[in-house]
Amino acid sequence: MSKSELRVLRQDEQAVCCSPMVREPLGKADAGDLARMFKALSDPVRLRLLSLIASHEGGEACVCDLTGPFDVSQPTISHHLKVLREAGLVGSERRGTWVYYWVLPAALARLSSLLQTSAEPTEVGAC
Repeated sequence: MSKSELRVLRQDEQAVCCSPMVREPLGKADAGDLARMFKALSDPVRLRLLSLIASHEGGEACVCDLTGPFDVSQPTISHHLKVLREAGLVGSERRGTWVYYWVLPAALARLSSLLQTSAEPTEVGAC
């Protein structure tokens, strides 16, 4: 996907977007956008990267902090971060020679709202 195709989520879009699937079917455009996000998260390395970024002190992580926990090369980590960025799950900024990443809360809220089974959030004890 090129940068011109990437749809940037606004902070207020989380309330506008997706009703839970149990209330109404997804439209074609929403299904495509959400499928890209879920596809990005379907890889164990990318899921762990997202978790590392989200739980990092200060809410953002330098790419230099993300390479150690994995048995893959730095270029592979960069590829996975690019996939997460293009899916709209993380934002990034170059500062000097390093790139810093942070999770986009609106994107996670969008995914979460889609999977709700009722109007009230429920506790999940699976983790």
